Amino acid sequence: RWFTHFYVVSVLWNGFLLICLFRAEFLGESLPSWIHDMHHALGRDSQSKDMGNEHFSALLVLLLLWLHSCRRLAECLWTSVFSSGVIHIVQYCFGLGYYIAVGSTVLCQVPTNVRNGKKLSVQICWYHIIGVMMYIWASLHQHRCLAILANLRKSRSGKVVSLSHSVPFGDWFDSVSCPHYFAELLIYVSMAITLGIHNVTWWCVVMYVLFNQALAAVLCHEFYQKNFSSYPKHRKAFIPLV
Repeated sequence: RWFTHFYVVSVLWNGFLLICLFRAEFLGESLPSWIHDMHHALGRDSQSKDMGNEHFSALLVLLLLWLHSCRRLAECLWTSVFSSGVIHIVQYCFGLGYYIAVGSTVLCQVPTNVRNGKKLSVQICWYHIIGVMMYIWASLHQHRCLAILANLRKSRSGKVVSLSHSVPFGDWFDSVSCPHYFAELLIYVSMAITLGIHNVTWWCVVMYVLFNQALAAVLCHEFYQKNFSSYPKHRKAFIPLV
């Protein structure tokens, strides 16, 4: 349940960054000075030519990241049923820092000293459409899987009747033990596509999500196999067929 704090921070912080970038893109305002300092430290202000759709791509990804945080916060508050499990203080602090850093990473993909000057309709490219469609598809499945997990602890009337673990069925649970983790990976891949596929920095973020979610999925998969003798043997831990 402490993961709720991560999404509160993400909604507030990434919402603030989204407003800053929106005002810079559409109202002609300059980004805050500390963002310029951050760009300077990372060498991003050395670019002097038009970088195409980087401004719009970053704005779109920051919007998707903020919407993702809003949905996860709502699910933590009104959908999920948490047990009495705890989180290590190091993991908790790292999680808070991660959601601050990931939004800043998106913002750092935008050169601060150039504006492409194109109309919004001209800036929409094929990879924006594919990325957003994949984002919506993965988000819907993640929500369904989280709802399935929550319903295992609820009665038909919606009242919480148990905090114990049960074997989930339905949707992507028929293929993997942790489809909500797999959907999380797909969401970050969709953002990489939205940024134009070629963005190496964001693919590093995707690799972090891959290893992080895979580790959690394997531990969860082993828990299911150990505690439920009739657990479906065809299910994989994280990625279907892998």
